[in-house]
Amino acid sequence: MLLEVSGLTVRFGGIVALDQVSFTVERGQIAGLIGPNGAGKTTLFNCLSRIYNANAGDIRFEGRSLLARPSHAIAKVGLGRTFQNLALFQTMTVLDNVMVGGHSRTASDVVSNALALPSVAREERRLRERAHEVLDFLGLSPIAGATVSTLPFGTLKRVELARALLCEPKLLLLDEPAGGLNHEEVAALGDLIRSIRDQRNATVLLVEHHMGLVMDVSDKVVALDFGRAIAVGTPAEVQRNPAVIAAYLGTGT
Repeated sequence: MLLEVSGLTVRFGGIVALDQVSFTVERGQIAGLIGPNGAGKTTLFNCLSRIYNANAGDIRFEGRSLLARPSHAIAKVGLGRTFQNLALFQTMTVLDNVMVGGHSRTASDVVSNALALPSVAREERRLRERAHEVLDFLGLSPIAGATVSTLPFGTLKRVELARALLCEPKLLLLDEPAGGLNHEEVAALGDLIRSIRDQRNATVLLVEHHMGLVMDVSDKVVALDFGRAIAVGTPAEVQRNPAVIAAYLGTGT
C-alpha cells in the first residue's frame, strides 16, 4: 500500500473540516477525491503536503507516518503537488519555473552554492537536462524560454504540472487540474494523467469537480461531504451510492 489515511481529523476552532476520514491508495492507482464545495478536499490535500496539522489520525506513506515530517521535506519523500490557484513565478521563463521544482531534491546547500563548487555546476546541469526531458514529455519544449506571464491559462497548468513532475514523485497530488480548461483540454488532460501513471510510474490522487474526468480516469473514488468520507469504491459504485447522490443533488430531488 502506498498511501494510508486513517481516522484523519482536522478542526479549525469549532469547525470540523475533516472527521475521521480513512481510505487507502495502492501503488499505480489513479484515485479521485470528490465532494461538494466545503467537503474537506483541499484540507485533506493540505494535510498530505504537511501545510496543515491533523488533530487526530495518521497519514502513512510507504508504511511511514508523514505527520512528523515538515512541509519542506515532503518532496524528498516522494510527493509532488499542483495547486488549484497557480503558484508560478510570472517574470521567470517556463524552464526556470520547472527547475525550481527540482531544487528541493538537490544535495547542494547555501555554502556550496556561494562557493560555486564544481559539484553544484554538475548538479545544475543534470537538473536542467531533467527539466528539458519533462518539458518534452508535456509538449512544452517549444516554449521553454517563454516568460510565464505571456502564456494562456491552459498552458500554465501544464507548466505547474511539469514542475511537480521534476521531483519524480511516487504520489502526484493534482488539485483541480481541469479548472478553467475547455472541453478539448479536459479530454487531453485525461489522456495525460494516464500517461503520467503509465510512463512515469506515478500514483495519482486528484481533487476535481469535473465528474466526467474523475469517473473516466479513476480506478478508485473517495467521496467527501461535510468532512466525512461517505463513499469509497470504484467510479460505478460511488456514482450509485445514495449518500453521494444526496450530497450532490439534495435529498429532496
